[in-house]
Amino acid sequence: TTTCCYYGSLHLEATKALADECLLAGQRAFVGKCNMDRNGSPTYVERNCTASISDTKALIDYVHSLPPLPSQSSLVHPIITPRFAISCTDELLSSLGKLASQYPKMAIQTHVSENPSEIAFVKELFPDAPHYTGVYDTHGLLREGTILGHAVHLTDDEVRLIKERNGGIAHCPTSNFNIRSGMANVGKYLDQGIKVGLGTDCSGGYSPSILKTIQDACVTSKMVSLFTSPGRRTQLAQAEGHEHRVMRFEGKHLPIATLLFLATLGGAEVCCLQEKVGNFVVGKEFDALVVSVPGEGGRQRDEICSGGNPGVWYHPEDDLPTLLERFLFGGDDRNIKEVYVSGRAVSGWGVRS
Repeated sequence: TTTCCYYGSLHLEATKALADECLLAGQRAFVGKCNMDRNGSPTYVERNCTASISDTKALIDYVHSLPPLPSQSSLVHPIITPRFAISCTDELLSSLGKLASQYPKMAIQTHVSENPSEIAFVKELFPDAPHYTGVYDTHGLLREGTILGHAVHLTDDEVRLIKERNGGIAHCPTSNFNIRSGMANVGKYLDQGIKVGLGTDCSGGYSPSILKTIQDACVTSKMVSLFTSPGRRTQLAQAEGHEHRVMRFEGKHLPIATLLFLATLGGAEVCCLQEKVGNFVVGKEFDALVVSVPGEGGRQRDEICSGGNPGVWYHPEDDLPTLLERFLFGGDDRNIKEVYVSGRAVSGWGVRS
């Protein structure tokens, strides 16, 4: 991927090093120092709120000091990162909200409604909050530029609130399957006009690949559609019938075009980068993958082409949508010839050679 939102550790110097590595690699990145002053292990929790905020301010200043691209556009951005509500006291969340108010354009990232036991614990810790999402809202941390990871078990009130605040959701299906969190109803969120992108969540998941995430997002949508009740299906069909030329996604599997959108422009919208990257509109910065369907060392063999990645087979007469689908569901790094970030080739086997 060309852009990543990183949860660093709770250590300032280590997170600075992470920002340095992103800059060195040429990756567009949002780098945050985790804030957590309770409910960690004895050796992995911050001393207090004051120390957490002090280190966060220091990281923001450090990332802002990093050199920009030749275009004067920033490559690496700071992002305010309360790990999740469970790991933050009221004092810390309030202080982060005040800090966020000083940087109205700065992104914020955290987790929400990942699994039922987590939601129940949040209710114990914040009994006055209307719901999990409301915890962030009441502390000034839910707004445009807030990236909410998972969002598997949102209530209708939470969905409406996220839409009202123009927040975004990072759908992490690989992680959600791996630790049995559940399946996010992404089709419903898209129908409600909520911004949705894809996340790997390599802590709960097991792969940093957005391709793997696309595949699991596809499976998730199919499973969610299977569990949609007949009555709900009827309601959705009637609503779609009344809304001429408006495509609805709830209760259906997500089409290839939508999966591609989630992995590109959808993610850019969640990160508030849609005016800069996400597609090839003239005037945007050139963030792109150059994909070779045969893969590195690929060649034609008889009437079917194969090569460096034996998992991707294709016919020479395949059209572009078919080639895209073959790459999304069979491809890996062997098929990525070049990676461009802001017009600079930064990775890929074609660049290495």
